[in-house]
Amino acid sequence: MGQGVQFFPIGLFASVMGLCGLSIAYQRFEQVFGLHLGIGLLLLVIAYVVFVVVSAAYLAKLVKHTKEVVNEFNHPVKASFFPALSISLLLLSIGTLEVSREVARYLWIVGAGLHFVFTIIIMSRWINRSYEIAHANPAWFIPVVGNILVPIAGVEFAHKEWMWFFFSVGLFFWLVLFTVIFYRIIFHNPLPPKLMPTLFILAAPPAVGFVAYTKMTGEMDGFARGLLYVAIFFVFLLFSMVRNFMGLNFFVSWWAYTFPMCAATIATTQAFKFTGLALLGWLAAIFIAVTTLITAIVAVQTINAFRQNTVCVPD
Repeated sequence: MGQGVQFFPIGLFASVMGLCGLSIAYQRFEQVFGLHLGIGLLLLVIAYVVFVVVSAAYLAKLVKHTKEVVNEFNHPVKASFFPALSISLLLLSIGTLEVSREVARYLWIVGAGLHFVFTIIIMSRWINRSYEIAHANPAWFIPVVGNILVPIAGVEFAHKEWMWFFFSVGLFFWLVLFTVIFYRIIFHNPLPPKLMPTLFILAAPPAVGFVAYTKMTGEMDGFARGLLYVAIFFVFLLFSMVRNFMGLNFFVSWWAYTFPMCAATIATTQAFKFTGLALLGWLAAIFIAVTTLITAIVAVQTINAFRQNTVCVPD
């Protein structure tokens, strides 16, 4: 691990998000299309293993190199990746619903509570501290996306009004942050190469919003359609910019490619279930194939980076 656990990046929790997101995508895809492949459950097991390994490594960093963790938590960019821990718990809860409701319930309680704390701390910091516009980047969406995720499993365990609370907070601040970040992208210097993959996060909030909204309402109305088609548009937009991402050196931030694509796949699959529209079915199939390929590439690159000792090194 290069310089060792001292420089273990908090951003690696995004790998759990990507793997668990792909697990959920396959679970939903298999359910909707009547398949019995077992891929979703296999990926869920892998996601649990990765979560335990990443958590253990970061806990060791917290114990042995507390100052490094404090510096990371106070960093204007890296701090946004801390809620990836609570989001990982929420995604594991969603993925585990069909396996064990009791385990899913405890994962959701811890994940939702921890994410609420992260959201309060990070957003109050945005208000109280002075930031440069260059600090704004799509990773700032991570605390927001987590709030929109809470209702997906939460409707099974808590009063629906609480779920609307989380959904409303997430949706409102998604719009606020989107305005800030889009302004930064258009009128200021381009994102540094290390953060370029985080552009894919733009597709996550509307996709997750669609899934959460339809889970709470049980229908696909006009508002839900708006969220869905905004998410799909972002996917097309990002793939039209593929040259921007080709040739980038590997960074842990590459995992930002994965979860947004998983979210778009789940949303499209859910939309096909509601509408029966063949085009959405084909789109879901294409999305899950592309998402699987992207996740496999990023996973292999991550393993190679660990072997080459280029992950746990100073920035």
